[in-house]
Amino acid sequence: MTGDLFNRTELLLGADAMERIREKRVIIFGVGGVGSWCAECLVREGIMHLTIVDSDVVCVTNCNRQLMATTKTIGKPKVEALRQRLLEINPEAEIVALQKNFSNETAEEFHIETFDYVIDAIDSLRDKISLILKATTTQTLFSSMGAALRIDPTKVRVSEFWKVKGDPLAAAMRSAMRRNKLFPARKFLCVHSEEQPLPNRGKALQDGSQTFTKVQTNGSLAHITAIFGMTLAGLVVQDICKE
Repeated sequence: MTGDLFNRTELLLGADAMERIREKRVIIFGVGGVGSWCAECLVREGIMHLTIVDSDVVCVTNCNRQLMATTKTIGKPKVEALRQRLLEINPEAEIVALQKNFSNETAEEFHIETFDYVIDAIDSLRDKISLILKATTTQTLFSSMGAALRIDPTKVRVSEFWKVKGDPLAAAMRSAMRRNKLFPARKFLCVHSEEQPLPNRGKALQDGSQTFTKVQTNGSLAHITAIFGMTLAGLVVQDICKE
């Protein structure tokens, strides 16, 4: 059945590229509005070995933008709800779901060195920096900058981290790195928006589901977070096809 699933993909990319895609191991940190769409796109394009990492559970406020978030999955671990969805697409895929939080303290638990690609879709500034510093020492990393507070899909771009413009998250990360004199071991590409963040126009619902504290809860839309996630997946597949 697997061969038939990817007939249209192989028609475009060729058998050799499909074989390389099937062999690659990918890990995604954060499967919210960005990471969940990235995961689905990767599985639909033939990735057979995918690990998804997120410590949170699905809440009602996730339903506006997160792939696996529906009224039926509220209260379930995000990684488990997403794993079930991905296996419905390809039952033969190896989907490892880890309900954990990446941090400097837990970094060694994930054995990042065993993966070909690392996807950063983490919200926490501190943990995001820790992942980037860890992953860029040995692996190919693609990272998502801020997708919240944007509505214009035509402003989504891909840039090298130090060349990302107009993104407060990237600016804060670079400032923290310079202040602490800790820098990525190699260059890496980021998905970001050139649209200036818009203001929130309402009050955020505090549902208490998150296992870390955000500085601020911001409004976000599915069409933007999905574009970010699918672009990250596209960077992975494009890189494999260049081999």
